Amino acid sequence: MNTVLCSTSDIPDPGSKAFQLEHNNEILDIFVIHKDGEFHVFINSCPHTGVNLEWQEDQFLDAEQSFIQCASHGALFEIATGHCIHGPCAGDRLTPINIEIIDNTIILLI
Repeated sequence: MNTVLCSTSDIPDPGSKAFQLEHNNEILDIFVIHKDGEFHVFINSCPHTGVNLEWQEDQFLDAEQSFIQCASHGALFEIATGHCIHGPCAGDRLTPINIEIIDNTIILLI
């Protein structure tokens, strides 16, 4: 099932935005990272404890906007892969969601 999420122009580059949607009768928290013209979508859950990652609303990137950072533990994740390179969950990774961009619209392939 494909789900229209938002327009690509809704998220600045670099930037991030959280979304909550219903999928298979459950609430799914996800977030989108827009960096260097590319979009990456992950489930909003730290692999260490399962908490949401953002510092403040829609703030998932570190101060340099180079990595995704967990607000609870400071873990750092690669934007392109979700792979944790620093912190208590080093070696783990965020759960990605496949997307397609059609006519400047982000579509979730879930």
